[in-house]
This record gives sequence, C-alpha cells and structure tokens, in this order.
Amino acid sequence: MKNRIGIYIGERYNAAVSTGTMTAAEFRALAEFRYQIRIFLNGSEEAARNADLEPQQYLLMLALRGLPAGREPNIRELAERMQLRHHSVVELVDRLEKRQILRRERSRNDRRQVILHLTPRGEKILTRLAKQRISELRTAAPALVRALTAVIRSTQASQRNRR
Repeated sequence: MKNRIGIYIGERYNAAVSTGTMTAAEFRALAEFRYQIRIFLNGSEEAARNADLEPQQYLLMLALRGLPAGREPNIRELAERMQLRHHSVVELVDRLEKRQILRRERSRNDRRQVILHLTPRGEKILTRLAKQRISELRTAAPALVRALTAVIRSTQASQRNRR
C-alpha cells in the first residue's frame, strides 16, 4: 500500500503538478529540444576540429560570412552576433588572421573602422564545412522540428489549462 501511494504521488507530480508555472511535460519538451540542438552543435564542433579549427573559429567564420545585408563585418558586429566579449572576438580574429583564413582592412568610409573579410582559403574551408552541416541538418531537422513542436504544444496546453 505504502509503495503504491509513493508511485501514485510520483506519477501525479511528473504528469500534472507544475513547478512554479511549468509542468513536467514542458520541462521534458524543453529538455528534449535542447538535447536535439546539442546533438547538432556537437556535430558542428567535431566537424570544425576535423578541419583543424577551433569550434569558435568556425562559428566566427560563419557569422562573418552570414551577416545580414547592410551589417558591417567588424569586431563589434561579430561580438554581438556570437554573443561574445569584444576581446574574445579579437583573439579569434588574430588566430584566424595568422592562419591566413581572414584578413583585416581599414574601412574606406571611416578609417577608424576595421573591416573583416574571409580569404579565398577561408571561403573554401567555410564552404566545405557549411555544406557538411547543411547536409547533416537535413537529417537532424525532423527530430529538431518534433522537439520544438512539442515545446510549443506543451506550453500552449499548459496555458489553456491555467485559464
């Protein structure tokens, strides 16, 4: 009897009782979504290492090449896009520049401004990695979409139940 009560309480807590304002289903859905993202990101990190790059170097190259139109390819913009501190991006740029993967150039409009460009070598490396990642994303996409859909549905269901 005592064991059945414990099981009942555990099942009830995990199935319906919320922690704060989140249900167990929301936590599970969010955890699964994060898990699927980490699987993809770990693959990106491994691919970067296999290309003899640090994962952050690959991400900087991707952020640089993938800047939205009209955005200046400078340290400040890349720091924002990567959510890193300015000095961390400077260090990454220094290392990539030493390897002749990117180059710095003074802006023609504002000589104080330094603009970053991938070298042809950098373009080649990034293109190869990006093609691999897109190919892998095609495989991973269904699981990511299912996990994100579960997060959205569990949140919507929880909101309906609270009304």
